Amino acid sequence: MRKPAAFRLQKAPEGATVVLLGDWTAEALADAGRGIGETVDGLRNITFDLRKIQRMDTAGAHAVIRAAGEGFDLSRVQARPETLRLLELVNDATRVQPVRRTEPKGFYELTIRIGKGVVNLGKDGFDTMAFVGHLLVVLGRSISDPKRIRWAAVVSQMERAGLDALPIVATTSFFIGAVVGLLGANMLRQFGAEVFAVELIGIAVLREFNIIITAVLLAGRSASSFAAEIGSMKMNQEIDAMQVLGVDPYEALVFPRFFALLFTIPLLTFVATLAGLIGGLVVIWSVLDLGPAFFLQRLIDNVGVHQFWIGLSKAPVMAAVIAGIGCRQGLEVGGDVESLGRRVTAAVVHAIFAIIMIDAAFALIYMELDL
Repeated sequence: MRKPAAFRLQKAPEGATVVLLGDWTAEALADAGRGIGETVDGLRNITFDLRKIQRMDTAGAHAVIRAAGEGFDLSRVQARPETLRLLELVNDATRVQPVRRTEPKGFYELTIRIGKGVVNLGKDGFDTMAFVGHLLVVLGRSISDPKRIRWAAVVSQMERAGLDALPIVATTSFFIGAVVGLLGANMLRQFGAEVFAVELIGIAVLREFNIIITAVLLAGRSASSFAAEIGSMKMNQEIDAMQVLGVDPYEALVFPRFFALLFTIPLLTFVATLAGLIGGLVVIWSVLDLGPAFFLQRLIDNVGVHQFWIGLSKAPVMAAVIAGIGCRQGLEVGGDVESLGRRVTAAVVHAIFAIIMIDAAFALIYMELDL
């Protein structure tokens, strides 16, 4: 049965003795810790008798040491050996001074941040190569044995990343084509060459804007979704449970999303192409009074379908990058919500950055090939 902490003061000519009674624990301490401090305040040659204490924890020991003040001496304590040992440990812990670390400043701080950035970059590169290698192994197994492909998950991801994204892709591409047409018509009108706005729209939409708009929208829409879904499963230890059951997370989670985007991005690119051309056609028809037949004929004669195939050739690479970055960031999520938010943000930022860099690389390659 728990007894509340108590004490009594015994005064003698040679000094005062404080006798502690009951349980000196965090639960039973109550106001006894403050009361003993007020009682012995100003007294000298104090002896503490702890032999009648039944139980004591670190809270009770700290109350006794604090009441004794800076002159606490174990030689003036009468107690059982285990109680003396507890008082010694708590007394040593209270006397430890916190170490104050001076934060680096100026050039030293800059070098530390650069060094950490280089180390993190190398670690991210190694993790990325490991991710790509594991994904290639799963891809090879799926090609050799198509029965391993989870078609239900693939079709579900195709619907979410493809069909559900059609309205936003088509609407955005329509207005992009309209803006390109309006700017081209206004600028070329100064030179009396506004009819060439048709070629400007055709090349811009067929070669660049169709795949760029589609990839950027899917980077913000699908990459973040992949990272959030897989990251939530990682936080809830569902991926660990899958591994215990012998299920490869790359085969069950990463590959269906990767495979779904490989199918959907070319289709969305085609829809974006049609929407962008329609937006440009509407502007040319309303501003320059050039009909649809004239618009389409100039596209066929001066632009050609090969511009569309050049833009479409970027789609598989964009799909692989978006799916890979989203899934990899999801697998890197830790056990807290902050890590999830940080990884979802990183998935979107890295995917958009990679899209711009890949498009620039394709532009340089096709320029060297004279395409």
